[in-house]
Amino acid sequence: MEDGTLLLVVGALLAGGIVVSQLGDRLRVPGLVLVLGLGMALGSDGLGLIHFDDYGLARTVGIIALALILFEGGLAAGLPEIRPVLRPALALALVGTTLTAVLAGLAASWLLDLSLLEGMLLGSILAATDGAAIFAILRGSTLRRRVARTLEGEAGLNDPVAVLLVIGFGSWITTPGYGPADMAVSFVVELGVGAVAGLAIGALGAALLRHVPLTTPGLYPVASMALGAIAFGAGDALHGSGFLSIYLAGLVLGGTQLAQLEAMATFHDGLAWVAQLVMFLVLGLLVFPGDLPGVGVQGTVLALLAAVVARPLATVVATTGSGFALREQAVLGWAGLRGAVPVVLATFPVLAGVPRSEEFFAIAFFAVLVSTVLQGTTFEALARRLGVTTGQAALPERPAAPVAPPVPVASRA
Repeated sequence: MEDGTLLLVVGALLAGGIVVSQLGDRLRVPGLVLVLGLGMALGSDGLGLIHFDDYGLARTVGIIALALILFEGGLAAGLPEIRPVLRPALALALVGTTLTAVLAGLAASWLLDLSLLEGMLLGSILAATDGAAIFAILRGSTLRRRVARTLEGEAGLNDPVAVLLVIGFGSWITTPGYGPADMAVSFVVELGVGAVAGLAIGALGAALLRHVPLTTPGLYPVASMALGAIAFGAGDALHGSGFLSIYLAGLVLGGTQLAQLEAMATFHDGLAWVAQLVMFLVLGLLVFPGDLPGVGVQGTVLALLAAVVARPLATVVATTGSGFALREQAVLGWAGLRGAVPVVLATFPVLAGVPRSEEFFAIAFFAVLVSTVLQGTTFEALARRLGVTTGQAALPERPAAPVAPPVPVASRA
């Protein structure tokens, strides 16, 4: 494909993604789900306009996109906003995600006649919530501020936990001698190293941006992008969680008093939207719709069990003692939207050579579609019915950065 043609195709795909995502907002359907549908329609098993079956490239695109989305989520929130709800957010991310994975895994093992480890692997894939979908819903919601901030914090902290669970159970299946002790050590080390790297690099980068002025305002978004890339890369290179590292770096930078913070946040908001659209389109292209009817019943039942049973039960356990009323816990439980993240995670076992992994991919994709449409279209209505909404936006707009008054020009004598 010639360079001009390639740019034309990329531009057309992004424009199509924007159109269908806006259409989704009008139809009260999560717009990014329609972007997935657009990718499926254009792929080999749809109109056949684009042939794509590269799981490795899809995983790479997904990892980069998720990193950009998590950095933007942290930058938009800021550590001072998340700190008051850090305890329940961490509990949901650690305890809630793990318990959801176990309950969904037991259901998958029974429903699909899988081994216990295979069921846990599939349950871990489905336990991941999607930061992009949750951030999008919260920014158009009137949910109570503390509940919304808890969900926002969990959305950023949940992905690293789900990634480690998927990699751990995949290694347990494919690597002789690998066991629960190895998985537990890896879990602690990766989260610990990722947390230290993210906080340290975020603090150092924020200090440099605060004390070392750049020659032009246009360099500040570039500097913040470099900070995010360094945080993810350093966390990963040190055998930690790059996802946790980049999210925490974003949180630290977002809580820093910088006149250029608004410009950086706006830049990364646009960059995150590009990442979301590209990721959802690529994952849609990777799916062959003809494979879905064969797993439709199992995927639907598994999605319902994960959304209606596993996630709500895990939420109650994780948030007990955190000061949430039962109706707030119900909303937190129903807000575990699945999206592109479980689909990206479903590529991991395929590339690791786990038996039946392509079947897991189709099941996970179908379950994600059912879960996202069901929960995404009813979340706000449920919150209103339970009285967990207010008359104000759940996540207020960041105040504009102060503009310095013009310096008067001395008049000539």
